Amino acid sequence: MTAISNLLLPWFERHGRKDLPWQIQPDAYRIWLSEIMLQQTQVATVIPYFKKFVASFPTLVDLANARLDEVLQHWAGLGYYARARNLHKAAMIVRDEYQGEIPSDIDLLMALPGIGRSTAGAILSLAHGHYAPILDGNVKRVLARLYQVSGWPGKTATQKQLWKLAETQTPSEDVRHYNQAMMDLGALVCRRTQPKCEHCPLSSLCQSFLYQTQSQYPQAKPQKNRPHKHCWLLLHSHNNHWLLERRPPKGIWGGLWSLPELESLDLLQQWQVDEFGVSLSPSAKQEKLLRHKFTHFDLTLSLVHIPFSENSTAYADLTAHLTDNRRWVRRDQLDRYGLPAPVASILRNL
Repeated sequence: MTAISNLLLPWFERHGRKDLPWQIQPDAYRIWLSEIMLQQTQVATVIPYFKKFVASFPTLVDLANARLDEVLQHWAGLGYYARARNLHKAAMIVRDEYQGEIPSDIDLLMALPGIGRSTAGAILSLAHGHYAPILDGNVKRVLARLYQVSGWPGKTATQKQLWKLAETQTPSEDVRHYNQAMMDLGALVCRRTQPKCEHCPLSSLCQSFLYQTQSQYPQAKPQKNRPHKHCWLLLHSHNNHWLLERRPPKGIWGGLWSLPELESLDLLQQWQVDEFGVSLSPSAKQEKLLRHKFTHFDLTLSLVHIPFSENSTAYADLTAHLTDNRRWVRRDQLDRYGLPAPVASILRNL
């Protein structure tokens, strides 16, 4: 046991979370899935996604055998879609190279796409009870305040210092409960704003509480000017069908289905000729339909409606140029496709 665990574990027994969906059957697959979903995402947001995901893909092999489109459809709205692509890719590797059994070796785990040291530690400790420190956002915040660790946690030197603290304070016994307790303490008590220090079992050890410097730790990421981008979504319509295209596998909304987009309407006619051999004028434009915040920039989406009339030769020309990554989709079948949440919202409200 350590100084922290001696105080923390009794608190966890009384106040810790023990009925989250992934805790009910805490096998390596469910722990892994929950840890990936919880990256930069709140527990309350993750719970319905997790339940729907495991209902459709109850085992790792089910996930590995699924089409990526199905996986992305279940992930739509959760954001950070590289997580879903890496999850699916890693599941196929585990199926093919490890007979469907998730490795219990930290180096093998970290070799899988999308699994870093903290996620690997969570799988080993929460699913198997092995000694393995973790350092997710909640644990970083708790340790940074306990020891007044200066510097933004994203910096290499700061992260190295936090990992050293995590290693020395993680006990060799009851690691499963300790790691869960540290995450719960950060989520429920040592919150980013308005921490509940009066309810904290570690306040007697906490340097930030002693000096009343909780708001200074962990230090914030240095601010940069956020760029702003604007793009036009192209709504081609014909007989109650809309044209969707699959986005490139990398970049924002990677691998999801969406409307074609352009950075400028000045490019529209040439783009249509290059892509489909036709050039049509829009019937309607909507400026600044929706503004969406990403991690590193803001995006404004506007819409252009481009209808095709019945028996249109332009429709036949466009359809002849379709590929596997572009297709006409009936409006009432949109929910079968993984759409970015902002685009789905726009289409639902049309």
